[in-house]
Amino acid sequence: MTPHPPTLARPRSVLFAPGNRADLIAKLPRSAPDAVVLDLEDAIPATEAAKAAARPVLRDAARDLIAAHPHLAVFIRVNAFYSPYFNDDLAVLTPEFSGVVLPKLESADDVTRVRAALAQVDVDLPVMAGLETGAGVWNAREILDHPAVQWAYFGAEDYTTDLGGVRTPDNLEVLYARSQVALAARLAGKPALDIVVTRLNDEEAFRTDARQGRALGYSGKLCIHPAQVPLAHEHFGPTPAEVARARALLDAAHTAAQAGHGAFSFEGQMVDEPMLAKARALIATTPEETSA
Repeated sequence: MTPHPPTLARPRSVLFAPGNRADLIAKLPRSAPDAVVLDLEDAIPATEAAKAAARPVLRDAARDLIAAHPHLAVFIRVNAFYSPYFNDDLAVLTPEFSGVVLPKLESADDVTRVRAALAQVDVDLPVMAGLETGAGVWNAREILDHPAVQWAYFGAEDYTTDLGGVRTPDNLEVLYARSQVALAARLAGKPALDIVVTRLNDEEAFRTDARQGRALGYSGKLCIHPAQVPLAHEHFGPTPAEVARARALLDAAHTAAQAGHGAFSFEGQMVDEPMLAKARALIATTPEETSA
């Protein structure tokens, strides 16, 4: 594999593909996701034979993908630390991945134990933490405060299963947990990715779900189909009008400061520091500002 940068600032979309499908892995860049995840966990049947067969396929497909697309952030999702498949998954990890996705984390100690296991195979990768159980959501802040964790996602399907609940279209049964993960990520200063939408042919369902996630403070969306990627970018990336307004606001602030004015109005509204901070944050996440 060729060297690959291990950083990803604020992903809007993370597109998954089964680790045993080299054909799908090769097609991942076509929809231009911010990052991709090659999955050894949920996308592979939970049998020793199926997991064992998937690992060499993923390894070879990952090598080819990274060589062909060296600027694409490529992650690998291994099986949960307490599963019988985790130790064998370690053989597939290499430093060329952008990070390792750890599902069903339940404490900061889990992260520490995984890091120790990675050290045994001489691999040091940043962690995307999967918070998808009751314990994981309850301990979200301590998990996200772990220095190895750089991103997180909330998994509504596994969370609901863990609680013995029922998934509904309005997502009310996961509102508390979804909010808890977003809040913990904000306090830890790390991006969080919102829940999967399993209705692949329902564009409006994805849009509705994405609007909810954006309103709660998520930075982006987990995607399980290429058609979901542009929809995620539409909802989690700033629109041209939002970028233009933010630039105009910051220009007005600069003009006011040069004139010695601490307070000023913009478009009929008094401007305060939180408004300026939001404008600066929006500009910082635009492609024009982050592509260098």
